[in-house]
Amino acid sequence: MPADRILDRLRAAARAAAADPPRPVRVPGRAAADPGPDGDEPVRPAGAADTIAGVPARYLATPRDTAQAAAVLRAAAGLELAVTVRGGGTKQDWGNPPRRLDLILDTTALAGVVEHAAGDLITVVRAGTALDLLASTLAGAGQQLAVDPPVTGGTVGGAVATNTAGPRRLLYGTPRDLLIGVTLVRADGVVARAGGKVVKNVAGYDLGKLVAGAYGTLGLITECAFRLHPLPAAAAYVSRTVDDPAAAGRLAAAVRAGQLVPAGLEVDAPPDGPATVTVLIEGTRAGVAARAAAARRLLGAGARSTDRPPGGWGSLPWTAGGTGLKLTAALSGVPRLLADARAAAERHGLPLALRGSAGVGVLYAGLPGPADPERVAALVDTVRTATAAVAGHTVVVTAPPAVRARVDLWGPVDGLALMRRIKQRFDPDARLAPGRFVGGI
Repeated sequence: MPADRILDRLRAAARAAAADPPRPVRVPGRAAADPGPDGDEPVRPAGAADTIAGVPARYLATPRDTAQAAAVLRAAAGLELAVTVRGGGTKQDWGNPPRRLDLILDTTALAGVVEHAAGDLITVVRAGTALDLLASTLAGAGQQLAVDPPVTGGTVGGAVATNTAGPRRLLYGTPRDLLIGVTLVRADGVVARAGGKVVKNVAGYDLGKLVAGAYGTLGLITECAFRLHPLPAAAAYVSRTVDDPAAAGRLAAAVRAGQLVPAGLEVDAPPDGPATVTVLIEGTRAGVAARAAAARRLLGAGARSTDRPPGGWGSLPWTAGGTGLKLTAALSGVPRLLADARAAAERHGLPLALRGSAGVGVLYAGLPGPADPERVAALVDTVRTATAAVAGHTVVVTAPPAVRARVDLWGPVDGLALMRRIKQRFDPDARLAPGRFVGGI
């Protein structure tokens, strides 16, 4: 079918859906219920910047509500178009490039707070809402969605789709743990809803748990209901720098055994030199002061306390164009993994930076983009052996093309056959982010 006819059919579907007025929303920085600039085409030809992991798209859709998004996906299904979702664009180089890409569905116009029940500590928010703007909105009521985005500029939908979380996942969990309801548009344009606005809602299948971390391969998330938490009255960061990552891991183990109930427990180990372990304490002012003193005693001589996070807190240890790894381990294996990862870097002659949540056994590792691809691939193999030895796993989150060509980003994954069956049920034609996820799903 000619490109202009495809575009006309997508536009017609989006305009027909726009005849139904959307639910009022409050978008930070806009007037209430303002859907955005008038006259914007909901579907247009893609531009030079409209790519996913380097793969160019043919068309770009910017739906403003669930109905319009469903209409676009329904039309795309009839045209057999491959679709990938984009939010803030901060993680588009994560995972595999799509095998094919016809349409990017951009969620940034699908934004706003649909409901904030402050008394119930619940919010319903559209997926394209920027996390930093949501944080400022909730802070006005003394509340928070307790997710630490590891990169700035991300959206609610992107955080759920990748299930990314920062240091405070130790206390509050990941987006998957905070999600209590979700609205999803399937590949065929059918709208599905699960959960609700009640924390203990147990009716129906837990669709939210399934789509969280699925990288948009099962459907388009358009709305999320979250459990909120009060903003803490005070916080303290207690740190100690030691000679090497393994020593930092042992200190982290001592903190875990100390019954402090920290909000975060992080290790930061640059490629060369010492490593730092930091404990985040949150709560009332008196309680934080007492627990921070206890944390200093656990960390020992040289521990220091401040009310501001240390440099690099919660950020990923790689820059654009570099190689980023996610390493997991059983809690008891964290010190060994830190030691083995540093030894692997020395063995392969690579400057590996380590940083992450020692309190939950999730670490990140980064290598510079110019690093030799053959050495990087060999390092990945070595680290995969190290994580397997401590009941963990290694994922290559992002990498330059020369590294991607030499490694399986996801590595061996238990349950892959089941994941393929789920993909088949949700997206039988494999048109949603094809090939982006584990096993080429």
